[in-house]
Amino acid sequence: MCEGVPVNEDWEKRVDAAWASFDEYPEERAAEFRAVIDALVAELPDGSPLGAFERACAWDSTGHSDKAAPLYREALAGGLSGYKGRRAKIQLSSSLRNIGQAEEGVKLLTPELDGPSDELDDAVRATLALCLSSLGRDREGLSLVLGALAPHLPRYQRSMANYARALVDPEG
Repeated sequence: MCEGVPVNEDWEKRVDAAWASFDEYPEERAAEFRAVIDALVAELPDGSPLGAFERACAWDSTGHSDKAAPLYREALAGGLSGYKGRRAKIQLSSSLRNIGQAEEGVKLLTPELDGPSDELDDAVRATLALCLSSLGRDREGLSLVLGALAPHLPRYQRSMANYARALVDPEG
């Protein structure tokens, strides 16, 4: 099982191998890469949220946020959850920002700030910061980025975390 969708380990390995080969497809061969992903997705049951997610990722990674966004929505509406569901929310928010719908990206990602923590936390904050910046809310975005960066610094963690908070709440 992968995110509630039955797939076998061989399929997952082949998808991982396809993505590992992504850099071998220059821009002029983007359609070939998407065809590789489409062939793998064709092995899944019709309506698979995992298939919609993989196709969205392929469109997104080849510069087509406009085609990726509806597929991310389909994957999430179809029940994609867990780690890949969180990835879909991050990537959908980024795509929405790219197509001029940053406000929707903010609405989608803001609840993730209070969700269960995992290795995607910083990606949530970075993508949300970009969406906020696109809306002219740079101080909020910078606050998120500094807050995400602070724990990774060898020194000044407390200072940076405090500065991050002060950007959005000068009296707090």
